[in-house]
Amino acid sequence: MTRILHLTDLHFGFHREALVEPLLARLEALAPDLVVVTGDLTHRALPGQLAQGRAFLDRIKAPTIVMPGNHDLPVLNPLARLFWPFAAWRQRISPVLRPEARAGQTRVMAVNSADPYAWQRGKIRTGEIARLERGLDPLGTNIVALHHPLQQLPRVDKRPARRAHEALGRLEAAGVHVILSGHLHRWAADELLETGLYPRLLQIQTGTALCARLSDVQNEFALLSIDRTELELQRHTAPMEAAAWQEPEIARYSRATGVWRRV
Repeated sequence: MTRILHLTDLHFGFHREALVEPLLARLEALAPDLVVVTGDLTHRALPGQLAQGRAFLDRIKAPTIVMPGNHDLPVLNPLARLFWPFAAWRQRISPVLRPEARAGQTRVMAVNSADPYAWQRGKIRTGEIARLERGLDPLGTNIVALHHPLQQLPRVDKRPARRAHEALGRLEAAGVHVILSGHLHRWAADELLETGLYPRLLQIQTGTALCARLSDVQNEFALLSIDRTELELQRHTAPMEAAAWQEPEIARYSRATGVWRRV
């Protein structure tokens, strides 16, 4: 069994400081094989915030991959955003914008969906889908991780990433099994599966891990335990009024029939 832990939208610089130590303690107790951080590590990509994010990542004992989100671009420095939008990220967080990792029989491939020329909307760059198609493991579980969701529910008022529909169709056909994303600060998994649009893709949109915005109601992260065609999904939450993590909500899924279903 392979355990993949998904963190997103930590927003260092506008985060719940009291929840940092409990989060690190919970991560250590869960002992994942891999931690995947899908962007918005910082709130405004300022040097101090990048340093806080780097210090947090350095304290995670498990192997970790991280990719940028829209908040990790230098919005307060227009020249840097226009000419070298990822320079500070490469220097302080990771020189690789599209990291890849393997844990057991699970392959995780990241997408850099952050667009320097749009504040919120993401994009799938030219050649990115083909790169993912080429990198899939035909015998294992394939996970794609990115900041911006590729499918959104009707309640969401943000525009989906450019080329999202094309990406979903091609990735499902190619053999991607799970997509991890953040950005919306809202949990979604079952509702996306119930649309019936992409039954071979289990899309897990995880809420913010540390952001202090009160309207988010709670912080959360996800733990995926994968055993061939079976997947257990734990949703760990911490209400805004409590600096502690609750016992997780657990759901189980199977793709033994070729499509995902909750069991």
